[in-house]
Amino acid sequence: MKRKAEDDPGHRSVKKKASLESNGSQPFRQGLLQEADKYHKQYVDSQPYKHGVIQNLLEPRLLRKVRAEIQASLSFTPKETDIYRIHQSGDLANLDGLDDSSMKLLPSLLALRDALYSPSFRDFLSTVTGAGLLSGSKTDMAINVYTPGCHLLCHDDVIGSRRVSYILYLTDPDRPWKPEWGGALRLYSTITHKAEDGTEVKVPSPDCTVSIPPAFNQLSFFAVQPGESFHDVEEVYSTDLDSGTDGVDSRVRMAISGWYHIPQKGEDGYVEGLEESLAERSSLQQLQGRDDQYDSPRSGMKPYKHDDHEESESTAVRKSSQEEAPLTEDDLEFLLKYIAPTYLTPDTLESVSDTFVDDCSICLGKFLNKKFSNALRNYITRQESQALPSASEDIEKSTAWQVARPPHKHRFLYQQASSAKNKEDNHDVSPIQDLLRNLLPSEAFRKWLQLATGLTLSSHDLCGRRFRRGQDYTLATGYTGNESQLEIILDITPTHGWGGDDNLVTDDEDDAANGTKNAPAEKDAGSEEAPAIGGYVAYMAGDDNDDDGDTSDDNNSDGSDGVEVPPDLSTGARACRPAAQKKKQKKKKADPAVYKATADDDDDGILFSMPPCWNTLGIVLRDKGVLRFVKYVGRQAPGDRWDVVGEFCVVAEEDEGNGGSGSDSQRPRPDEIGHEESETEIASLGDDDDDSSDEDSDL
Repeated sequence: MKRKAEDDPGHRSVKKKASLESNGSQPFRQGLLQEADKYHKQYVDSQPYKHGVIQNLLEPRLLRKVRAEIQASLSFTPKETDIYRIHQSGDLANLDGLDDSSMKLLPSLLALRDALYSPSFRDFLSTVTGAGLLSGSKTDMAINVYTPGCHLLCHDDVIGSRRVSYILYLTDPDRPWKPEWGGALRLYSTITHKAEDGTEVKVPSPDCTVSIPPAFNQLSFFAVQPGESFHDVEEVYSTDLDSGTDGVDSRVRMAISGWYHIPQKGEDGYVEGLEESLAERSSLQQLQGRDDQYDSPRSGMKPYKHDDHEESESTAVRKSSQEEAPLTEDDLEFLLKYIAPTYLTPDTLESVSDTFVDDCSICLGKFLNKKFSNALRNYITRQESQALPSASEDIEKSTAWQVARPPHKHRFLYQQASSAKNKEDNHDVSPIQDLLRNLLPSEAFRKWLQLATGLTLSSHDLCGRRFRRGQDYTLATGYTGNESQLEIILDITPTHGWGGDDNLVTDDEDDAANGTKNAPAEKDAGSEEAPAIGGYVAYMAGDDNDDDGDTSDDNNSDGSDGVEVPPDLSTGARACRPAAQKKKQKKKKADPAVYKATADDDDDGILFSMPPCWNTLGIVLRDKGVLRFVKYVGRQAPGDRWDVVGEFCVVAEEDEGNGGSGSDSQRPRPDEIGHEESETEIASLGDDDDDSSDEDSDL
């Protein structure tokens, strides 16, 4: 959101002068502009990277008037993507285009905007930061309001010609902001890695180093530095809300935020080609160009082990699904230790397979049998009752969890079967490790998954994850493989109150055993007061063309791109949702610049979504370019999000005119799950406490 140089710079100068003089007083605190050397020293000495904080920037009366004008005359648009949730005004650079009657409503706001981009203050800020000359013709600012649940995740602000980022707080001057309310600007230190070509790449640590709480009339600022100026805005918390005398929640983080840009053509200090050079140095491009080598967990497909050791790997990979052996009696006996008996019967598997072939996705409720799911639930419940260390380093030293990084891509706790410290003796293996080591990588589960999907799978990558409320998320990333990839999400979140179709995702028998009852979402779908608990996984259509190139003139307020989120996802009101179209049909691109105010539009870019739920398996066939993310889990969420996820390499079958990998002629038949066992006999192989008549499947 920027205002570029006008055709008549002299006309704008007259307007600016008139705006400043109309206020009748010097806008900045007396003596501020003479203190540049003092603030420069503080700036240079700051950590983890150079930043500054100035208290009492402006005359308080002016800022009070600005706040009153904003509250009385401006409206805000709720916006949500994978990286933020905010309420935002229009571009303040466009105020000059208002008619005279509207301009009269905002005299103090106009004076403030022009003061911030005046030559005297730009010179002051340039001296303090040492960042060089700042443009006066290209302004870039907006008013952002963070109410409880709003947040902005980690990014470095590197887009286009930005040189200095700033935030001027307009919180309630009569009710000082408390740090425990959240909403702080948090800065992240970086770790320097040396790439193979000798260049250095800075990657942010998973924990913030400095936290700067909001305060009325406080200016926070820093120079935009590719791969270094990583920061976020802490969620504004809503627990134990304080209210004013009028009963209105006082936790409203209002601020004017924006950027100062490098000099534009025609201004002193303009350098031809500098803007393009800065764009090439963006940290996102640096990491993408190095194939995510600094990410954790590291993805790594593990080939399946075949019983026939004399068979070469290349032959095994080319083997069609039609040739795959059916589930044997030993396979069934093994799978029944984990999976509900219903999902091992021919009729159910055929139904699963037909639905998956039609939609390329499916959700299976009550997937794990009651004995194993009860043990898993008890384990997770105990884990959530135990406080975790706050620092990532301490978590990794004292628990079985690792911390995913870097935070400008994702942050969550994870376990992999290959983790050295998770190699306990078999009798000490946790239920999550049991899934990671035994069930999901097994040949028996591979056979079952091939029967359920009609695909041939050659390798797998598995991970157990825990998303802590108030901390964790994954940002949208696209799948880059040329062949489709099969992905599973075994959602094992035991807490209720996440919204969605609770009848689909809850095991009634488990609820009764634990003395709990399913709770619906706290508010109606789409309500402005609905809790922004997040935690859902979503697959979205990407940009098929990807030819936008320069987004510097049409970016989001947070300084980073994001995929737009429909409101019913953010409130947990949408249940598991399969793809509405087959994978070969193109969905409309999710436009990050347009906020969709309703959830009734079927073409909202969502291909598949799944809220946190208990004992539900989601299966998705993911094409190249499809985006996937787990929305930030808000502090108001009823618990942590838990899941075990898997990615499976799909073998591309040769199409010789008889259909591809999804054709009936090449799909394994669901009735090939055994030669002698009937449905009743299969159920009887389950645990003694299972009642197959009650173990209904939820498709």
